[in-house]
Parts: sequence; C-alpha cells; structure tokens
Amino acid sequence: MRAGVGIDPRLGLSRDQQRTLVKESAELGYDSLWTPAGVTGRSIFQTCRDWWEATTGVVAAGLSVGTSVIPFPGWTVPTLAAESATLNEITAGKFKLGIGLGAYPSEAFRKQLGLPYVPPVAFTRDYVHALRELFAGKSLDYTGKGLSLHGVQLGINAPAVPVYVAALGPQMLRLAGEYADGVTPNWCSAKQIEWMRAYVAEGARRAGRAADEIPFALYIRVCIDEDEEAARRAFATQLLGYALARPGTPKDTGYRAHFARMGYDEILSELEARRDAGTPMAELVDAVPRELLLEVGYFGHARGAADALKRLSHNLLEEAMVRLITVRPGDLQACLAAVGACQPGGWARG
Repeated sequence: MRAGVGIDPRLGLSRDQQRTLVKESAELGYDSLWTPAGVTGRSIFQTCRDWWEATTGVVAAGLSVGTSVIPFPGWTVPTLAAESATLNEITAGKFKLGIGLGAYPSEAFRKQLGLPYVPPVAFTRDYVHALRELFAGKSLDYTGKGLSLHGVQLGINAPAVPVYVAALGPQMLRLAGEYADGVTPNWCSAKQIEWMRAYVAEGARRAGRAADEIPFALYIRVCIDEDEEAARRAFATQLLGYALARPGTPKDTGYRAHFARMGYDEILSELEARRDAGTPMAELVDAVPRELLLEVGYFGHARGAADALKRLSHNLLEEAMVRLITVRPGDLQACLAAVGACQPGGWARG
C-alpha cells in the first residue's frame, strides 16, 4: 500500500513551510502528496509543481502529487485537461487528477458561477469520459447532458493523467467502476470502504473491467497533539463541517447521507436540532461521540497514530493519505511531528 500526505490550505502554512513539510515527508518514505482545491484559491497546479520540485532533492524522480479533489464544475474540460497534462509533462507522469462535484448542484454555487443544473451523476460521467479521451490523445467529438465538445484535442504530448473520482454513494461508485482510473472517497470507516468496493466492482463488471484495476485512495485525517482534548476538538470541528446538513437542505444526499449510512443519522439529527435551536458550535463539538471520530480518523498523542492508521487502511486501500489537522493554524512543527508519527514504516509497509 502506498502512503501519502494530505496538505490542506486550512493548515495555514506558507509556501516555504509547505516545502519544508514535503521534503521531510520524502525523507520519511512517503510516496505521494495530495491536496484539496477550491475554485478561486491558489493555483493547485502551481502548488503541486512546487511540492514535486521540492522533493526531487530527496527522491530523484520526486514524489507523486495529486488533487483530492478539484471541483470540476468550476472548470471547462479543455482548460482542466490542458493544465493537468502540462503538470504531468513537467513531472514525468507523477500527477493524478482527482475530481469531484464540490458544492454543485447547490443553487448558491450554480448561481455564483452561472451554471445550469445537470443531474450530478450524468455531469460527472460526461467530465470523466471527456477528460480520459483527451488524455489518451484523441480528438473529442461528444455531446452529453452537461457537455458539448467537438474537434477538441490536446496540443500537449504528455503521459496520460489518471482521473480519480470522488464517490460516496452507490450511483457515483458504480460510475467510478465503469469509467474512472481510481476512486477517492472521504471520511470513511474501514467497514464503509468494504461496502463501497462492492459498488465499484459492480460498475467495473458492467464495463468489462477488473475491479482490482481501480485503486482506492482515501484521506485519513489525523490530529496529533500532546493536548488530546484540543486535538479532539480540532478534529471534531472539521468533521461537523462535512457531516451536518445545512439548515433547509436534504439529509439524504452528499456527506450527510454518507454518515447516515455509517450509522450516525440519529446522532447527527440530534446535533442539527440543537444547532437549529441556537446551541453554539463549541457545544456541538463537545457532543460528538469519541467513537465516531475514531471510526474515521485519529486524534491524540503520537504513539497511537500508527495503530489507528493500520486499522483504518489495512488490506482495504491501495493508497492512504494522512490528511493533517492541527490545533493551531500555521503550526509547521505540529505538521512535522504528525508526519513523523505517521511515517509509513509504522503502518503501510509489510
């Protein structure tokens, strides 16, 4: 199993601090570096290039770099393909493109970018198909529900970029099995990964593919701090940002449905009711059960990290990315301590 490091812009690290962190990750034996992306933040392609270049002084070919994930509705297919292919050319095939819907299909997100509504699974299928055709060097002539492209071809001779799809529910998992080069789920228990693999395998069979050709790459969030309570609170705060349904939004889609499938509907419904009644977020954070947090990641002292990572990843994943959370923003030393505590030799090798 490959081991990666997930570096979130919310860590608040400067570019120089990030370069220090990725060099240390290379020294410790990690295989890859991954990051989520926004629509209007710092260029993810420049960031990945920075990281890859920084690691070439440690590992001759540099570490692999990838996005998990970039919200594809904010891009046109030709520009996303061209940026990805350029980076893959520069890194000699070290880049993986993870894509997802992001905030789409919410009305606010679509209004912000002037996007029409397209059924999310169909929209994703269109993008994955078009990207893979372009990365294969083909001239694209395609009309789908979300795309219409004719005579488009990349002007770059680069290694084909693997396309990973963010998938949580049955339909998107089947789609990944049919069309994608890999799957990037998120916030998953070990049991949930087993459940997901069955749907990916179903999609693969439809397409005449072998399920073991479609790797799973999962962020496993980790917050290492000697102050275990502070680590728990930082971890729980991030989890609630994903797991709670926003007021007025359905609870049977997205991450809310995902956590419900893992058995946490009752807990989340109680927390949502308390929030809607005016309970401060700090109190909601204190009410998140410890067992929920530890089923999808790890917080606490360094000594427990390797065992937690082994439990959450062993024989389930092709790539596990240690997604760093810190108690304080801009805390490079905490990040370095975390990659040290989670170095691959303690859980990913053998």
